[in-house]
Formats: sequence, C-alpha cells, structure tokens
Amino acid sequence: MDECFAQVGFGTRFEWGPVGAERLAAGVACLVVVDVLSFTTSVSVAVESGTRVLPYRWRDGSAAAYAAERDAELAVGRRMATAARPWSLSPAALRRAPAPPRLVLPSPNGSAIAAAAGTAIVLAACLRNADAVGQWLAAHGYGTAVRPVGVVAAGERWPDDGLRPAVEDLLGAGAVIASLHSHGGGTWSPEAAVAAAAFTATSDVRTAVRASASGRELADGGFADDVGIAVELDESVVVPVLTAGAFGAVG
Repeated sequence: MDECFAQVGFGTRFEWGPVGAERLAAGVACLVVVDVLSFTTSVSVAVESGTRVLPYRWRDGSAAAYAAERDAELAVGRRMATAARPWSLSPAALRRAPAPPRLVLPSPNGSAIAAAAGTAIVLAACLRNADAVGQWLAAHGYGTAVRPVGVVAAGERWPDDGLRPAVEDLLGAGAVIASLHSHGGGTWSPEAAVAAAAFTATSDVRTAVRASASGRELADGGFADDVGIAVELDESVVVPVLTAGAFGAVG
C-alpha cells in the first residue's frame, strides 16, 4: 500500500503538501518544492541576488535565535516589513531590499516540505525558473528509475489548516515536469503526467495565476507586484539547491 502512494516504479512523481512530500521523500533521489505564491518565487529572487536562503517553519518563536546563530537576517511577514527590516516573504520586497549574505525565510508551506525531504536533494522551483530546473534535473540524470524525482506542489491552507490545492502550484509543478521530460526525462507517474498536462493545456499561464483565488487574494491585499513577479515565466536561469541548510545557486 505504501508503495502505491509513493508512486514507486516511476522516474518522475508528483504529490501535494508536506504529507505528500513525506510519502515521496524516502523513495526519491531529489525532491522539488513548488510554492509559487510565494516561498519558492521568493527563494529564486533572493538567490539571484547572491543571498543564501535558510528555510524555516512559519511562526516559530525560535526563528530570531535561529537567524542570530547563523549570522543571518530574518524575514518577517509581508505587512511587518520596515525600513530597518525590509525582508519578507514578498518577492517584490526582496527585489527592492539590499541583498544580505544569508536570510532566514519562514514559510508555512514550502519550508515544511523542504524539511520533509530527509536525505533527498532539494530544489526550489517556481514558474520563473521551471525550465531551468527541468533542464538541470535532466542533465543530472534525475527522473529515471535509478534517480527518481518527486515534484511537490505546496498548496495553501484552509482556515481549519487543511490543505487547499492551489492552481498556481499545480501549474508550477506541471511546468517543471513538462520541462524535465522535454529534455529527456524517463517515465512519469499518472499523477505527474496529469500535472504536466495541466500546464501544457493552459493557454495563458500568467492570466490563470493572476485570476486564481491565491492571485486575487494577494492582489486584493495590496501585493499585486508579488503576483507579477511570480508569473515571470522562465525568466530566471537560477536553480536553487538546498545545501547545508540553505538554498544557493548551482550550475
């Protein structure tokens, strides 16, 4: 039964949220986290600027101490950013702010998935770098029976803390899977194939994300610029990989 939910036998696998990540992690060589609005988009923006990003679980009272121990700045909630502490989970804020060498970036979804990876290599993917991530995976032999990869769409949370599947993460995950297989990836599970089909069948990904529930929620809250950065489809060639507890760029 566990092998069924781990999608054993397929080179590329797809799941949702932290629980899905735990199901896949033990059986894959690489785990790709997709949290388009906004953890992995923020990671891509920060890493492009030379910052190493340390993921951390959301609303943990020890985050400040964790950052201090690692000589890192601590990102705050979107509405809590100030001139003295301009770093937050907002990609637009990170693009405007000075780039620190190290940044602790708490997140309720993407960070939890990264923490569930175990010994697997972890990549941060979004719509901005989906093709770059797919090419990197293919070039390093991932997506095959020998080196299976799990792509995890983070999703959002309902008020009762249940998982809310989010269209932007389905499209981001599908973009990575489609790219990997266009560059020579191996077999994919039905779940992965459906995610890729959702991306390839969407004629206007940018409009779909802007009009999605998550996109409208951010825009209505005053963060339309974050959505605009999130839909910069394949404008980044940076592949963030988690090494020694921090995401940094790799070639």
